[in-house]
Amino acid sequence: MAEQKKVAVIMGSDSDLPVVKAAIDTCKEFGVPVEAHVMSAHRTPEQACSFAKEARANGFGAIIAAAGKAAHLAGVLAAHTTLPVIGIPVKSSTLDGLDALLATVQMPSGIPVATVAIDGAKNAALLAIQILAVSDPELAGKLDAMKRRMADEVIAKDRKLQEQL
Repeated sequence: MAEQKKVAVIMGSDSDLPVVKAAIDTCKEFGVPVEAHVMSAHRTPEQACSFAKEARANGFGAIIAAAGKAAHLAGVLAAHTTLPVIGIPVKSSTLDGLDALLATVQMPSGIPVATVAIDGAKNAALLAIQILAVSDPELAGKLDAMKRRMADEVIAKDRKLQEQL
């Protein structure tokens, strides 16, 4: 059996950790190996490019990139790898994250970046896990179980509401 692929969580600044912690925690909950690093598209571009170029050979199956403001990190990483890159636009004091959202989704043709909601780290991790689950039946089973739990919770909430009415 092949070794399970890792997920990389790259943040543009250590100040993004409170946001990306949800992605790290979600990967761990599913038993997916995860590494987190601080790299900047603007301050350490060589390091970011090198990481992306070597990610597949280093056992990664997906990269999550979180950045605020100009938010070029996901695009820079995506330009240097064929692995799926998922961008998390981070809300900053400027424009409430709209600037980061627009920077993350406006990739040129040929450099795709999947993008989640502003500060949507948990969904970024779940998307990365779904990508890995394409070739990992055990991981797919864990996702199926999560979806069943979510459905059961909604059904229970509806039942409780009906009892109150």
